[in-house]
Amino acid sequence: MANLSENIKQLNIKLQQLLKQHQHIVAQNEQQAKTILQLTETAEQQKNSLEIMKQEQLILKASLDKMDDTEKKQLEQKLNRYIRNIDKCISLLSHKQIV
Repeated sequence: MANLSENIKQLNIKLQQLLKQHQHIVAQNEQQAKTILQLTETAEQQKNSLEIMKQEQLILKASLDKMDDTEKKQLEQKLNRYIRNIDKCISLLSHKQIV
């Protein structure tokens, strides 16, 4: 009987240790998830900044008239895409006002 009681105590101690380890791992996972989210947001912000800088570079090249034909076509395509998106937005807004 004493042996059974000792085994139960040992199991209880091991269970408590496992619970502490589990809590520690859960806390680590939460911290890592926060870090991943922050890094993802930072990467997205940097990606957006890079895109803006690329657009500014194209505009500067266009203003300095140092663009070759492919760069001019790329700029023209981007401008046309922006204009189409603006037209779609205007169309949707005017349609919503009618409805």
